[in-house]
Amino acid sequence: MDIRQYLPPFRKHLPRVAVVRLQGAIGISRPGAASLSDAALAPLLERAFRRGKPAAVALVINSPGGSPVQSSLIAARIRRLADETKVPVHAFVEDIAASGGYWLATAADDIWADATSLVGSIGVISAGFGFAGLLDRFGIERRVHTAGASKSFMDPFRPEKPEDVARLTALLEPMHATFKALIIARRGAKLSQGRDLFTGDIWVGAQAQEVGLIDGIAHMVPKLKALYGDKVRLMPYGIRRPLWRRFGAGAAAESALGAALDLADERALWARYGL
Repeated sequence: MDIRQYLPPFRKHLPRVAVVRLQGAIGISRPGAASLSDAALAPLLERAFRRGKPAAVALVINSPGGSPVQSSLIAARIRRLADETKVPVHAFVEDIAASGGYWLATAADDIWADATSLVGSIGVISAGFGFAGLLDRFGIERRVHTAGASKSFMDPFRPEKPEDVARLTALLEPMHATFKALIIARRGAKLSQGRDLFTGDIWVGAQAQEVGLIDGIAHMVPKLKALYGDKVRLMPYGIRRPLWRRFGAGAAAESALGAALDLADERALWARYGL
């Protein structure tokens, strides 16, 4: 007797794509912080690449950038995992992938965006405030003592000095050079020749495709179905926010202060692009 006639019909294994959401500013990891960091993303990325043998990993990016170091660490981790597991990576830009956000996108094998997405801002920035004269106005004496001529570098309560500006520029330029080298290495011949794409400028949708920063205009679900079939299964992965942040209340004054500072920093990054 052939028992195969009594067995359920063979079901073809459906392709699975791990979907990792990279939402928000990129910053240093600390307890309760909302920003993206290598430490916070490491276990999530490990699961996304290794659990269930995914056919691919999709990165959903919506970030105005942030820390160059954390951007570099996260992108490098994605590439290491992709190479070790032989899993292709696709990036999908939502509102924006600017500066460090675009750095993350370049970790993918291809980059797709909406027609109205903002892409680019390949540069490095240092911003702050100067309060020279403010303390004198209120009769406040500030006392600063250092061991080392550069220890009070870029003191916001003192007039800006040309030598400090020169030193800051010398710090920013190597970071910019590293960023440019990465884009050239990852995008290669796709980049528009004869155009300076590294001025910190940004492009919208088809403009970004025209200069080679993205591969085309596409949304995640239809694109993944086109690549892996209509039956593709999407497996979402994302950073879980602390309870106090999810419910809009702090358990302690330190948490509330940290949340306020994080929100102010991130709001400033988004506002730079009118978002």
